[in-house]
Parts: sequence; structure tokens; C-alpha cells
Amino acid sequence: MNRIQTLFAKAKAENRSIFTAYLTMGYPDMAFSEKAVEALIDHGVDIMEFGVPFSDPMADGPVIRDAARIALQNGANLKKILASIARLRKRYPTVPFILFSYYNVIFSYGLERFAEEAEQAGVDAVLPVDVVLEEREELLEPLRRHNMTIVPLVAPTTHLDRVAEIARGLEDSFLYVITVNGVTGARAELPHELTRRLHDIRQVSGMPVLAGFGIGKPEQAEAVCRACDGFIVGSAIVKILLDNPNDEGLKKIAEFASSF
Repeated sequence: MNRIQTLFAKAKAENRSIFTAYLTMGYPDMAFSEKAVEALIDHGVDIMEFGVPFSDPMADGPVIRDAARIALQNGANLKKILASIARLRKRYPTVPFILFSYYNVIFSYGLERFAEEAEQAGVDAVLPVDVVLEEREELLEPLRRHNMTIVPLVAPTTHLDRVAEIARGLEDSFLYVITVNGVTGARAELPHELTRRLHDIRQVSGMPVLAGFGIGKPEQAEAVCRACDGFIVGSAIVKILLDNPNDEGLKKIAEFASSF
């Protein structure tokens, strides 16, 4: 089993949910974002998503867009992020690391080169935001050769028959289920029909299901976990750091993670 499968098996045995955190790497610089990853994992995060900043992040709301813009201005890039992951892997040998990226960044880097270097760094899976089912094999093949997998996204509008197709062949991963229509960002409320939707997706996919987009409060996380295996928090964490790009911000995200 890979790190992802091992974690989900352990969580199931302990009857608990999985807490995943997203961070825009390189905001405001690489050294700070590494410290932020450490603060999150040390205070309860089970899976870490490393966001690769991109100049046209069409799936992201204003918070992550702002962080990505600043990260790019300050020199963040894929090579530096992989080096950062390699350093963090030495400290956290069992925590699943997911690379969250738009495909253009990976494609431009070179698929084989990327897969080889990502494996060496300790990446477990790639979440290619804008790669659809029909086109994912181009990326999945080199990842498989280097012992990695893909984390697929499921939209609120995705039909259950297509969910089953998306899940096929990715039994060593999990489904990232988008909870709301639109871009990333914390929401005051989540859709009332979400619980049923998560339950149905879990049934047809036969895979672990994590819910993300819009979750920024412990009570929201608790609500979705009644129908799936865990939750993902991103924009709420990035917003804290946007407001506090200093040691106070690191303290605040540690407290925030602990609240979940």
C-alpha cells in the first residue's frame, strides 16, 4: 500500500476522519511556506496539498489568486517547490503529499522529468486541476512508472455514472469532491443536498471521498464527514497567512488547524 492507502486504513481502524490542508507554496516565499507546512502537520493535518502557483488559476477564488500572484513575483516555481517537498519529506516520512497544480505548469516542465523528480522528492499523488478524464492518461502513465497516482476532482454537476468512470483505475487514491459551484473560497453555508451527494458518490465510486471547496469552519467539516471520509481546507488557511505573513500567521494557522 502507498502512504494514502495506509493513512485511510489507519483512520478507518481509528474511526476518524481525514484532515487535508492546502497551501499555496512560495507565499510569501519558500522558506515561510515550508514553516507553514510544518505548523499545519504538527497540529493535526493528515494530508498536505502543495499548491503550485499559476498565472491563470481559473478554479481559484481571490484569496488563492492573490497568494499565487505574490508567490510568482517572489520567484516561486515548480522546481523550488519539489525541492521544498524533498526537505519536508525527511521530516514527515509517512504523511501523504499531494501536488496540486494546473496542467500547463507540469506539461511545460516535461512530463517524464516531472514524474522522475516528483518521485525523488517524495510526492505521492498529483491533483491536476484542469485535466479531465479523457485526457488524464497522458499524465497518469509517467506517474505510474514512478510510483505515483492521480487525485481526481468531481464537480457538483458530475453525473454518478461519470463518477464511477473517474474512479476506475485509481483505487490507490481518493476522490476530491467539490462541494459548491464556482471557485475556491470559504462559504458561510454549504449546500443542503451535499450530504446525500457525498453518500451517493461514495457508494458508486468505492473509493475514499474527501470534500473540499468552501469549508472553513470545524462545524462544516463535521457536517460533511457524516457522509464521507474527510475534508479539505484551503482558502481559510491561505487567508490567515495573507493577513499575517509573519510568525504571528504561523501561530494562527497552527491554532486554526488544532480547532479541527
